[in-house]
Amino acid sequence: MTSVFSGIGWHMVGAASAASFYAPIGKVKRWSWETTWAVAGLFSWILLPISVSLFLLPDFLGFYAALDPHVVLKAFLFGCMWGIGNVNYGLTMRYLGMSLGIGIAIGVTLVVGTLIPPILHGQFLSMFTTHSGLLTLAGILVALIGVSIVTYAGHKKEQQLGSTALQFNLKKGLLLAGMCGVFSSGMSFAIDAAKPIEASALHLGVPSLYAALPSYVIIMGGGALVNFSYCIVRLIMVSNLSFKADCSQPWKVLVQNSSLAATGGTMWYLQFFFYAWGAANIAQHLSYVNWMLHMSGYVLCGGLVGLALGEWRKVDANPVRLLWLGMIVIILAANLVGLGMAS
Repeated sequence: MTSVFSGIGWHMVGAASAASFYAPIGKVKRWSWETTWAVAGLFSWILLPISVSLFLLPDFLGFYAALDPHVVLKAFLFGCMWGIGNVNYGLTMRYLGMSLGIGIAIGVTLVVGTLIPPILHGQFLSMFTTHSGLLTLAGILVALIGVSIVTYAGHKKEQQLGSTALQFNLKKGLLLAGMCGVFSSGMSFAIDAAKPIEASALHLGVPSLYAALPSYVIIMGGGALVNFSYCIVRLIMVSNLSFKADCSQPWKVLVQNSSLAATGGTMWYLQFFFYAWGAANIAQHLSYVNWMLHMSGYVLCGGLVGLALGEWRKVDANPVRLLWLGMIVIILAANLVGLGMAS
């Protein structure tokens, strides 16, 4: 029981880091978004995963050279899939606005990323035949209800504050949000495909809390390829964007922007660092709940961060009440999943 709720707790820590990572990035000035995103990504997708693995593995190059190439390729390609979801993210916001875009994308990601792995492993039907499985399914359903309530509250907030989508288009927005959700769930598939890498790390004596971390070098490498490619193409092709102009800012601006982007990138990486800790406390046959806990926790913590930063200060009471209701429902969902895992 203690281990289960420790797992849920670490997932919430990771989700809080995910929900907060954009706060320092949003303070970057006089840089294009593409340059900011690339610098943050350099830390989150490249430097930190490699640095952690260098610390954990006694023979860094030998470890990766000995891995099954098919496992590495699957994990890398699913990482690329997740990277495509990241690229779709901004377009979703353009056509639906922040709250609707994030809510629908996360709802799709939660369902796809949670249910597809047990289907592929032949575990799905067993979820309907056991007490723990039924509680877990109920938790997933309640989490979706909570995400929907928080999404609606955010949409009402945006309407009151006048911060609507740049080019609202429901049909395009729903299509892109669905694509973003499906492709973003590639991280869940990648983590599942990388289980043999985790097993190899365990075999070498890496503690279970950290055993999944060496696989992030492969997974996030795939995401980095897609994201860096997108940023480079944009910086080259779009006339009003220029990496050279961004680098020509005064030294003080460069240091400040780099520090903020690096902080955001580090916080982004920490979400999956603590995801690994959470997953290590949850039984292997219930591993499919990890993604649900992470994504619903992301929405919960996103609401709390928004309240803490004063984003709801000028909003009427009704949307704020809806936000609190949605967050309470998500907490209930996490407890249902916890009871399902503990029973």
